[in-house]
Amino acid sequence: MASRVVATSYGGPEVLSVVEVDLPEPGPGQVSVQVAAAGTNPIDVKLFSGRYGTDPSQLPMPLGLEVAGVVTAVGEGAEGPAGPLRPGDEVIAYMVEGGYASEVVTGGATCVPRPATFTMDEASGLLLAGTTAVHALTATGVGRGDTVVMHGAAGAVGQIAVQLAVHAGARVIGTASARNQQWLRELGAEPVTYGPGLIDRIRSLAPGGVDVALDLVGTDEALEVSVQLVGDRSRIATIANAARGLELGIRALGAAPGAEAGAAIRDAARMELVRQAEAGIVSVRVAATYPLAEAAEALGVLATGHAQGKIVLVP
Repeated sequence: MASRVVATSYGGPEVLSVVEVDLPEPGPGQVSVQVAAAGTNPIDVKLFSGRYGTDPSQLPMPLGLEVAGVVTAVGEGAEGPAGPLRPGDEVIAYMVEGGYASEVVTGGATCVPRPATFTMDEASGLLLAGTTAVHALTATGVGRGDTVVMHGAAGAVGQIAVQLAVHAGARVIGTASARNQQWLRELGAEPVTYGPGLIDRIRSLAPGGVDVALDLVGTDEALEVSVQLVGDRSRIATIANAARGLELGIRALGAAPGAEAGAAIRDAARMELVRQAEAGIVSVRVAATYPLAEAAEALGVLATGHAQGKIVLVP
């Protein structure tokens, strides 16, 4: 038996419950992973809140797309991007179904090695945010000499996007609340406070202009400021407001209707992110860990959008 967090109906975090489930033995190409840490992500909240629909046939809905843990059993021919998988391998698995759990069965192809320099908690927050960051930077062509504005630079995607952009030789101006600005400086960004007067503050920092803008929060302010700052709308992207982004003629990225899924880019990024983590190029900040039994509290914090790093569930 495995413990698993499910949404029993659509609504707020109060709809989450921990249940016991029987897991099958891994079939051909599959592995069982004992979960050490499960990364939480805003998409999880969107799913159980009903933002993507309220189909009753999806209930009870298992939640969680990425985990870090140890392979406990292997089906015939199970192999990941780094090669054949064996019991005892420490891995990150993404994308999985029902990752808020004590154990999952998943395809071997979802598993990459845990970076040796990362704890399990840190590793569980690397891939969804990291592949999204890579997609945003790739889609907008961020490179050496670019000045990039990132709205929501202190968020889960933002923290990785900042590090990768700086490593690529770009200058990053990142919007954040006052409490996160010193941390952004440590990551290599130049922080700026969001809110009224934002465009003037950015222009004073970058009188020579802005080449790229990334909306990682989905606010009207982020989109309106972006289109005023960047003349080439193909170099503006949103991961959080696809509908408005498509209206404005900018790049909408992700799983939303009409958005660029970027599956090939994201898939190829997984092993590279592991290498970059081990090289010290990318780090993940964990804000807090919660036991599975407190998943509702953890997702409530995540839903505020003010967590200072990743929220992680620990079986």
